[in-house]
Amino acid sequence: MEFDVFFSICQTEVHGYLPDEATMFRNFFEQVELADRLGAGTAWVAESHLSTETQKTNPGAVIPHFVGEIGLNTDILQLATRVFARTQQIGVGSAILNILCNGGPIAHAERIRTFLALHGLDPEEQRLLTIGFASGRFPFINVPYGIVPRNPVEAAAWPVVKNKIFEEATEIFLRLIRGETLSSSMVRRRSLKRADFRKDEDWQRVQEAFGAYRDEIEVEPRWTFPNLKIVPQESRLDLLRLSIGSHDPATQLFANTLLPVGVFNLSITPGDEIEKTNERMQTGYHPDGGGWQRRLMPRTVLVFYNDDAAQAAEEARDALSNYWRALEGTLDEEKVRRATNNALVGDAEAIRQQMRERFHPDDRLMLWFDFNNHDSKRVMANMDAFFTRVAPEFR
Repeated sequence: MEFDVFFSICQTEVHGYLPDEATMFRNFFEQVELADRLGAGTAWVAESHLSTETQKTNPGAVIPHFVGEIGLNTDILQLATRVFARTQQIGVGSAILNILCNGGPIAHAERIRTFLALHGLDPEEQRLLTIGFASGRFPFINVPYGIVPRNPVEAAAWPVVKNKIFEEATEIFLRLIRGETLSSSMVRRRSLKRADFRKDEDWQRVQEAFGAYRDEIEVEPRWTFPNLKIVPQESRLDLLRLSIGSHDPATQLFANTLLPVGVFNLSITPGDEIEKTNERMQTGYHPDGGGWQRRLMPRTVLVFYNDDAAQAAEEARDALSNYWRALEGTLDEEKVRRATNNALVGDAEAIRQQMRERFHPDDRLMLWFDFNNHDSKRVMANMDAFFTRVAPEFR
């Protein structure tokens, strides 16, 4: 079993305390340096964009009750440079990189190849950059970059169209990453079909918006461009791993027609879906990746450690209650219960037992210690306790 650490850098209010940005970043760096010393494999860092506080002033605010910023890391490549400079062995992963905003897939592919060229200047460098990529958690982040419906048909089919946009971005991003010369005329055209929609009435609304019945309605490309090729061209691609943040099977499989791409699992995903994904990727994973392994879909898990197991349970419930109240404005006891049941809660023996019951010996866990917790010394103590008292049995 492998152990990574997830860092949220979430500047939210916890029991009336809201750290300033410098404190948040200092806490992160001392925690990631400890994770490195403890032997964690990868430091996965949450990424967000634009102020959630300011977004609350607009109509349709997505998290109107959230106090603070959902995340302070806006650039995994700048952050990774500093992490690699301060550590010895730990890798860095994006959780996740939004390839639609900030210039779109072409800009992100070029930035990544530039990072790899610089990171790999030392021929002895072996530390990996893992890019978990997706279309972003909140729609307001993509709106300033033109990711909005362009006509009545797209408005009627918007949830499906958004996925088509992400597919298009994925194709451009991966083909440029692997060094192709590419123009938009070479990118696969995408269309809307009945199979894309859950209900007949959803497809009917699209037909009505189009003004005529069609078995297939083409979606115009989002990115149009002549022949181009990104530089640098001699980047160390051996230092890059890729992971797609989509639970859509067709999108996962499509990405793997281009490059080896793992599956990023940040949210609490039902166990049966995890097993179905592992089964599907046994044959769907790109052959250049050397065969699918469970480690290619790390499992996110919250960790609430305390030598007093009852106190650990109380801390877990308090943190989760505060979080859901902040996100939704109300306390959903069922969500708190489900999340607590999926977390690792208790003293060393209790957590070891939970791991024996829940996880496959070949799983890779993305351990989340800083969840709703700004007490960096306590976060680090919990991290140390896990890696010294729990992890040795499973490594």
